[in-house]
Amino acid sequence: MSKNWKIPLSEPEISGNEWKYIKECLDTGWVSSVGDYVEKFEKMLASYSGTGYAVATVNGTSALHISLVACGISPGDEVIVPALTFIAPVNAVRYCGAYPVFMDCDKDTLCIDVKKISEFIKNECKQGKDGFTYNRKSGRKVKAIIPVHIFGHPADMDPLLEVSKKYNIHVIEDATESLGSEYKGKRTGSFGRIGCFSFNGNKIITTGGGGMVVTNDKRLSERIRHLCTQAKKDPLEYYHNEIGYNYRLTNIQAAMGVAQLERIQEFVNTKRKNASIYSDLLSEIKDVKFLWENKQVKSNFWFYTIKVAKRHKKKLIKYLLSRNIQVRPVWKLIHTLPMYKNSQTYRIENAVKAYETCINLPCSVNLTSRDIVIVVENIKNYFNRN
Repeated sequence: MSKNWKIPLSEPEISGNEWKYIKECLDTGWVSSVGDYVEKFEKMLASYSGTGYAVATVNGTSALHISLVACGISPGDEVIVPALTFIAPVNAVRYCGAYPVFMDCDKDTLCIDVKKISEFIKNECKQGKDGFTYNRKSGRKVKAIIPVHIFGHPADMDPLLEVSKKYNIHVIEDATESLGSEYKGKRTGSFGRIGCFSFNGNKIITTGGGGMVVTNDKRLSERIRHLCTQAKKDPLEYYHNEIGYNYRLTNIQAAMGVAQLERIQEFVNTKRKNASIYSDLLSEIKDVKFLWENKQVKSNFWFYTIKVAKRHKKKLIKYLLSRNIQVRPVWKLIHTLPMYKNSQTYRIENAVKAYETCINLPCSVNLTSRDIVIVVENIKNYFNRN
């Protein structure tokens, strides 16, 4: 059983129509992967994200995997990924038999460094006669880039899209952490050829598990839906025309998703308000920097992140945990993990510093201003003692 934290890291907010909609599924017997709520959830999410089509999936990882498959990522291809991210998009690359090339993060946003991507492609790659881009070192085709909108903060999409178009490389947005975030007035997930969302229990809205693929390409959405339903071609006979996947979301989960999505803007507004409270209070502590959004974006502030000196990171985490306040370090850099330590990397510097200095603070939608004061007071107490 997990610890009952005084102030947990990230709890779901379930106080809308969840019980009502789920009960309807139970009462009618529509509980599996077919039902009205699946289609309704898809339409609502497509509309909210500003895309034409959406396909619900069993989780965010499956959304990423099926997107890579649908974009033709094959064994021996390469995909540019961030070194600083949750492991899911990198594992999805390997599910396809492709290879990750790890890229540094931007020092301010922690998102993938677009300038270094451009540098890498110009200096380390070449364009073949077939129009594709090839890695000079490995000889492999660079087929896609996966920008992750880290902790809800949008990556710098315009220059990334310019590079991808010039060099014929797919952009698959990992927007799993950024539902409701905006880049230059447009919501994340709507920029790349495909966008992927997650509705895990710690996300801004949740279906327990669950994910979604969004796109403006109708044919691509139809292919993704086909692959997610075991590539079943005939509606009656069990005729499958290729290897597919059972990646469908259940109607029960979709019902919960509809109830949660009804409140998404309320949740985003609350997250942003709490971010401002954190930022104001933490500004009084000279040893702490609260990560804020750039001028051209609007973050959903899924996770609140601070930077402290390297010597303080582990000690501060230990102190806050001892005070029954659940915090966490950022992820270990993926290229340092045993299964990826031999992968190609490109000038990873900022990500190392981020790992050494960044801490995630409690960020639940139901976090109160009093909770935030308690967290900040304990951070102050730590630095007063040290």
